[in-house]
Amino acid sequence: MDDVSFRKDASESIHSHLGGKRAADAKKIAAWCDKHLFYHAIGKSTAKDFELLRARIEELEQKNKLTSNRVFYLAIPPPAFGPTAKSLGKAGLNTSSGWTRLVIEKPFGTDEKSAEELNDQLHKHFHENQIYRIDHFLGKETVQNIVAFRFGNALFESVWNREKIEKVEIIVSEDLGIESRADYYEKSGALRDMVQNHLTQLMALTAMEIPLAFDAEDIRYEKVKVLKSIAPLRKEDVVMGQYAEGEIGGEGVVGYKQEEGVSPKSTTETFVALRMRVENWRWHGVPFYLTTGKRMKERRSEIIVTFRCPPISIFDPRKGGAVSPNVLVIAVQPNEGFRISFEVKAPGTEMGLKTEWMHFSYSEVFGPLPEAYHTLIVDVLEGDQTLFVSADETVASWKIYSPVLQSKHTVYPYPAGSMGPQEAERLRKN
Repeated sequence: MDDVSFRKDASESIHSHLGGKRAADAKKIAAWCDKHLFYHAIGKSTAKDFELLRARIEELEQKNKLTSNRVFYLAIPPPAFGPTAKSLGKAGLNTSSGWTRLVIEKPFGTDEKSAEELNDQLHKHFHENQIYRIDHFLGKETVQNIVAFRFGNALFESVWNREKIEKVEIIVSEDLGIESRADYYEKSGALRDMVQNHLTQLMALTAMEIPLAFDAEDIRYEKVKVLKSIAPLRKEDVVMGQYAEGEIGGEGVVGYKQEEGVSPKSTTETFVALRMRVENWRWHGVPFYLTTGKRMKERRSEIIVTFRCPPISIFDPRKGGAVSPNVLVIAVQPNEGFRISFEVKAPGTEMGLKTEWMHFSYSEVFGPLPEAYHTLIVDVLEGDQTLFVSADETVASWKIYSPVLQSKHTVYPYPAGSMGPQEAERLRKN
């Protein structure tokens, strides 16, 4: 590609994303792209190639009288993260007269050892405050609102503990398969692809203690404390599965082993359910259930907090007085918002109870929400690391799961369009 072809692709893509209806918009977008977008191929990534990149950047900065503020977003294959950071550093692109920031996509390592090695490689050329490890789940408004919901409302934070909460469930289910990512997914599986990052971040935000302030250092510190409090996962705490053929939305779909590029003998997990124990004062005895899977019945990401029932019920269950627990559902996607259940008396002479729900919907109150990546990229430009993962977090998270990756687990089949293998139900019964 070159500047012209890159600008053409970009302007058409932006116009299409915005609806693609008005020709005037297309012209306006194309004019913006012509002024602001440039393309530079890195060739074979030799030292000379990175020196040429630096020369091109400096030329554009001088020509347009720009402050030397630079973001290098490494949306590249994970094995290239370390070598690219090294090449940027050797070419002098790790510093400037303004600021320089490095954005790293997931997966950040494949286990504890590789994550430590990658951190070491990056830190040889970039300071930790320059590095932004991006997890798009943390850019979602409902994920950020976990902090506001807990610490901005005394009603909830006062009961956010083992005395009042029976269990916490974190579910991220997808109705899609692996699409065309067989080469990547065969090497990762659901544990590396979803659990180690997305679900663990949701768990840490849900379980962390009150930070001193809403800033990157304090929030990251509290999340790391949670991760270090998690008891070692036992074999009986983990269930893995792999989707077989089934139906999604009334249409037949193939099983994982029939996907293009997947070995017919593959044992890669597309489903993981696990039970966590957070061994600290707040959460001792409260199980955290983390579940994720592909080709599931529905697409949803939720945090479900089930509160304990009253220790003694004064109502007669024979007369409809059975008490159900209060449940708080934080919907991360879709239909972002909150739901909470409570017991009310059903009309009539008997003291019969009925469960009803109150709900809050973001779309009803605020309209469409910004894209998660929109939020995170703005934060990179503003130098706010609150919603990004620290080096300590990556290592602490991998430390939880490395033993699981090193041990053998039976991978149970489940039909596409279901909610996973039946064996996962045993986690909640033990």
